[in-house]
This record gives sequence, C-alpha cells and structure tokens, in this order.
Amino acid sequence: MTVKWLMHFQPNQGTTLTSQVMAEACAVAESFPGVSRDGRWRSSMTFYRAVPRDQSLPAPSDLPRDLIGISLHDLPNEYLFVMRSQRLILRAHSSVQTVMDKLQSYKGRFFINFEGLQYKWGDFKLRIGKCLYNPNEALRGIVMEVEYLPLSSIDKSQRVMEEFYEIWREAVASKLLAGQFINTEVNFVEYGLGDSYTPQHTAVLYGMCVVQVIASSNKNQ
Repeated sequence: MTVKWLMHFQPNQGTTLTSQVMAEACAVAESFPGVSRDGRWRSSMTFYRAVPRDQSLPAPSDLPRDLIGISLHDLPNEYLFVMRSQRLILRAHSSVQTVMDKLQSYKGRFFINFEGLQYKWGDFKLRIGKCLYNPNEALRGIVMEVEYLPLSSIDKSQRVMEEFYEIWREAVASKLLAGQFINTEVNFVEYGLGDSYTPQHTAVLYGMCVVQVIASSNKNQ
C-alpha cells in the first residue's frame, strides 16, 4: 500500500538553481527528528517523437505525438507510457524499449533523469532529486517524491499528506531556501484512474511535474 505526491522546487525570481540548493533541500529533510538516510534513487523519462517509415512524409496522424516513456526507481522491470493528449497510460515490461528500438516507430527526442537521496521518516519515504536533461548538463530542476506507506486510498490519505506538506513548507521557510516546493496537482479521473493508488498514478504525476520543471527552468534562465 502506498500513496505518492510529487513536488518541484520553484526558485525565487532571479535565483539561479545550483547543487547548493539541492544540498540545502536535503538538509531540511535531515533536520527532521528521527529521519534516516535510506540510500539513493533514480528514475528516468524519455520524450518520443513518431518516425514515419518514409522519411519524406510526415508521421501518421494516428500515432500519438506526445508519447512519454517513464522508468520508475521502484519498478525496475516495468516501463510506463503516458499519452497526455489522449489521457492514456500504458504499462509494459522494460524490454519494450528494445522492441521500440528495433521497430523504429518512435525515436527519443530528449531524456530527463531524476536522481538523488532517499530518506525514511516514520510512515513516510522522501526522495529528493536533481532533474538533469543529460548527465553532463547543468541542473534543470529539483523534485521531491513523498510516499505515504500505510494507505493506498488517495482520498483517505489526503489529510495526512496535506499536513506533511505544511510541515515541509514551514521547514523550508525556516531554513531560508531561495524558493519553495510546489505540489503537482492532477485530475486522475481524466486518465481513468480511481482512488486506489497505482504506478499509473505516479507516471501521470511525473508527466505533469516535468512540464512545470521545464517551464520553471526556462523562466529562470
């Protein structure tokens, strides 16, 4: 059982996002009484574009143009696809990436990695990570995945997640970080997802959150 929220760091106007901000965010988590470091985590995302078999022709209109592939840290043997315009999520074995490479129907346009530290705090797991377009590129964003372990009902966990969010925001403000963490709000019903939390919910969260990360990164460049 689990429910997750996903947040991204919104820097103050004119603030440059650096690894120091990431370190300060981790320091906030480490200041919580009873928190313990619980290893590292890494998830990745690929934005695909449709590739027509005849390169002189446009891609067929029936192929989704905004296909996003997501590999989640806690599901190493699975791969999820999000088609935002169609409001669809597909779940497949991780080997589907090899099949896609062979078929050449889609080609990766650009890639995003999320990687950082994981913490255990009571019934919560906190994952704070950098958002990097490519391993050698500059930091583009910071995200925090909050996982509440006792429940899988989104409605029943709403209050406790909101309470954690307020505690976190107050802790961030007390440490004078140059910005704040913004929760990613999604209408899961639009994707045909119910109250019981699933990996498909996580995929939708990442698909929406990365749009906000990119917009924030472009705004502060």
